[in-house]
Amino acid sequence: MWWNLSDYWLGVFFAILSGISNNIGTILQKKVVNRVSNEEKFMRSLIKNPLWLLGLIFQMVIGVILFLLAQNYIGPTLIPGLMASGLIVLAIGSVYILKEHLGVTEIFGIGLMIIATCLIGLSNMDINVDLINFLDLGLIIRISIFTAIFLFLSIIFEILQKKEKYPGISAALISGLMLALSNFWISPLLGVIIQVLNNNALLIELVIFVIACIILIFTNIFALAKINQAFKFGQASNMIVIQQFPILISPPFYYLSVYLLIPPNILSTPLMLFGTIFVIISTYLLAKRQAQIEKIK
Repeated sequence: MWWNLSDYWLGVFFAILSGISNNIGTILQKKVVNRVSNEEKFMRSLIKNPLWLLGLIFQMVIGVILFLLAQNYIGPTLIPGLMASGLIVLAIGSVYILKEHLGVTEIFGIGLMIIATCLIGLSNMDINVDLINFLDLGLIIRISIFTAIFLFLSIIFEILQKKEKYPGISAALISGLMLALSNFWISPLLGVIIQVLNNNALLIELVIFVIACIILIFTNIFALAKINQAFKFGQASNMIVIQQFPILISPPFYYLSVYLLIPPNILSTPLMLFGTIFVIISTYLLAKRQAQIEKIK
């Protein structure tokens, strides 16, 4: 895919704004969560709060629109790295708005996450859905297996959360797993949506479309609920980075093992590898400190 220079930088601009918008929404939501007492019905209290709803608009309306605009201009490859710039807004907001404290370990972890998302974005391991045959039985089986694994992991962390085994970390990871599934199922949706809208879709394409819509709605709602639960147990800056762990490490897996694609150039694999390693290190640093905080509480 070829872009002219103006379109490319417009896409970069939209992606950065989307990351900033998402993290502004996170700050607003965390500020409200801090005020909600444990005795109140948690989600009902949040939904009734105008500031929390404003945060939701920043995330689910403004952020999504900007994300789709960026997707139109530069595709999916660079967007995660560019949106990571929003972590800077989150870090500053945590200190100056939410009155949270960022230690050296957390600052280093956030910095590593920003570097990691940039490396993953620059790997150019993007997926052109126009070249994917979603009617292939082998691909459908691999998609089903990938989805089942992520749902199974979500159930495991849900059990751990109910048993109060680091509930903040568990909730954040569930949220990340749900968003990773959402990101994954966008491709099958885009792969069949034209046929569905043109009323010439085969039965299997209709089934894929319906399943994709259900998964996208369910995962995004559940992810939102879980990240707000995570905010009850830890700092927004920590919880969001932990949430990013499944989101950022899943693309290499479905790129190579679900779609069976070959990396586009010799640098793609090393960039993706180092990016993934940095994600793991970053998440470990933040999760380790979060576990200590939860033990104290």
